[in-house]
Amino acid sequence: MKIAIDGPAGAGKSTIAKKVAREIGAIYVDTGAMYRAMGIFMLKKGISAEDGEAIAEASREADISIIYKDGGQHVILNGEDVTGDLRHEEVGAMASCVAKHGAVRAKLVDLQRAMAQKSSVVMDGRDIGTVVLPDAELKIYLDASADVRAKRRFLELEEKGEDHDTLDAIRADIVARDEQDKNREISPLIQADDAVYLDTSDLTIDQVTEKICELARKRSEKEAKF
Repeated sequence: MKIAIDGPAGAGKSTIAKKVAREIGAIYVDTGAMYRAMGIFMLKKGISAEDGEAIAEASREADISIIYKDGGQHVILNGEDVTGDLRHEEVGAMASCVAKHGAVRAKLVDLQRAMAQKSSVVMDGRDIGTVVLPDAELKIYLDASADVRAKRRFLELEEKGEDHDTLDAIRADIVARDEQDKNREISPLIQADDAVYLDTSDLTIDQVTEKICELARKRSEKEAKF
């Protein structure tokens, strides 16, 4: 089974996708982490987010893979484990910029589809149900208000003891990223026509996970009848 979970930044996609994958015995593929790894690569190369030609050229040099070690997912960039650097704010901003470029998306989409051909997967991102896995048996669009998503991110950084911007600045960044993701020319963030919409603003992680697992079980039973 292929489950596609899309939605804006901070809607809880990664956390929920991981739990759903564990519950149904599927492999979790964090596509956002792959784009963040590409963002790290561009930052290390000193490439400007505005230099589309340089981004396209440099993307050919990036080798990104996902491995599972000691029960956790690790993202490997050109032989280096960059998992610990993925959640930095500047990495997220660069990831949104590089994701606009066709050369970057084509490279990563091929890898993501290959993973889905080998085993049952739960994949989250912004264009999984519309572009990467349009044939997914279950598509979910997770959403939450900008205020809720900003507060979640603020508390996450507080708990980790990391330096961070004010709550208002984090909210402004989320709103700006939403606009960029929804209005980019290539694979914009949109809800697939056959996706189930779930607003997570007033739901716990466990409640959302339970809803998705129940939908997955129903889809699986339906497929088994044919």
